[in-house]
Amino acid sequence: MRRALVLALLPAVAAASGLADHGEDLFVREKFEVTLNGYFRVRGELLNNLDLDRGTTPSGRPLYAVPLGNPNGQLLSTVDMRMRTDLAIYAPFASAAVKLRADLVDNLVLGSTPFLSPGTGNAPTPATTPGQLPSTLVRIKRAYAEALTPIGLVAAGRMGNHWGLGILGNGGDCLDCDRGDAADRIAFITAIAGHLWAVAYDFSAVGPLMDRRDASRSLVFEPSADVRTVNFAVMNVRVDESRERRRKANKATVEYGLIASHRWQDFDVPAAYLKTAAPVALSPAQVVPRGFSGTAFDVWLRLTWPSVRVEAEAAVVVANIAQGSLIPGVLLRDPFASLQWAAALELELGAPTGPFQGGVNAGVASGDPAPGFGAYPPAGPVPQPGELDGAQVDPPRDVRADNFRFAPDYRVDRILFAEIIGTVTDAIYVRPWLQARLLALSSSSLKARVSGTYSRAIYASSTPGNSADLGLELNASLQWENRDGFDVLVEYAALIPFSGLSNPAQNLTATPGQLLRLRLAWNF
Repeated sequence: MRRALVLALLPAVAAASGLADHGEDLFVREKFEVTLNGYFRVRGELLNNLDLDRGTTPSGRPLYAVPLGNPNGQLLSTVDMRMRTDLAIYAPFASAAVKLRADLVDNLVLGSTPFLSPGTGNAPTPATTPGQLPSTLVRIKRAYAEALTPIGLVAAGRMGNHWGLGILGNGGDCLDCDRGDAADRIAFITAIAGHLWAVAYDFSAVGPLMDRRDASRSLVFEPSADVRTVNFAVMNVRVDESRERRRKANKATVEYGLIASHRWQDFDVPAAYLKTAAPVALSPAQVVPRGFSGTAFDVWLRLTWPSVRVEAEAAVVVANIAQGSLIPGVLLRDPFASLQWAAALELELGAPTGPFQGGVNAGVASGDPAPGFGAYPPAGPVPQPGELDGAQVDPPRDVRADNFRFAPDYRVDRILFAEIIGTVTDAIYVRPWLQARLLALSSSSLKARVSGTYSRAIYASSTPGNSADLGLELNASLQWENRDGFDVLVEYAALIPFSGLSNPAQNLTATPGQLLRLRLAWNF
């Protein structure tokens, strides 16, 4: 049973990202073993005209940031870095491990932490003030333990939360990923009838907290405000080595999975997390009814042939909030409701080691007719038509929010969804691409890649230009990969905006935006 479970699981890194990624590296050892892997990356970007020169929205904001001292300026730039470490400690004479992911610097902008003001000639230091570290320097992303028992694998702690292609939950493991989903989780995974079966309980949110008498530990003193999640999944997956052997033997490989997740919250204490002009004392009067419940279903499928890969994911989320008020004693008449859905498809043609590859990526995320995309709604009044973003509910007139938001680390493009909107939501996209291996040496390779992404909104009323057509984004890149882990990527993107991004209120037509990136990465 133990060996069968290990063989059935996907390869694991020091910090697994999904329910299918646990346990592959667990086996009896004669002594303590420690492994360390990760990467160091430096990225520089030049962003030109990402506000598209189409004026401002009704709230007076451009679609994207512009230089502070020159509102008519076009060019912005940034260089950041990240040092990621995945550490695993394996116990002797037992199939158990403790694992940690720590980003020693996490998207730290170079030059952003000078000891004195810029321009004085002093080199940047790792502290904004003496003895104080900025929050971007050390971040513990995951810390958990796992053990392989005769009946299955047990994992507990803060671990990655990834599923399928990553549109619903994305662990953020790619070199260009910035966020990464995680879950405070207790999980059990076992192998039955050639499948992996998993159940997990997530501590999605608790609070408010209070210190115990010694102030060294905290206590949740309103349990009814906890947000809890239960997950159930069944998977049929193979390790990468097995899939590659079958590909070389001209055999097809079929993999699939289904996950169901249910989340709920009975009561809430908004005073514990809302920003107020003065601190609010927590008391029983601050507890408000919530009655939230949400259920998600997600199915994933991957078909692999010697020269073809087809991978797809589809998700549906149904949610209800019986009471949406954030003010104690003030109750809203109508409940909030949501029905969200999304799908993504990746078609890849050509052998992974061949000179040419091509394919098509496509996806769709449900929308909502309210103004703005609702990707990252800012606090404030209800958005007016022509806004880029905003809340998708306006009680009592509108009590539905039906726009699905892709996990931001599922990369579709470089400008429109990645920078301007923030993620894929209320939209359809199609992205054909072609890749050529220009140079293949024993220790390194050089690849060129081109693609074009056409995007269209589901609801024209969500767009700044009140038109469904959003734009066409063209992308070209060169990537050098070395066997020792050194990776160089140069990438150019140009967004040709359509009428959905123009400004009919000010009679301004959106003009193209551009982005140039250089990424240096050292994998270890």
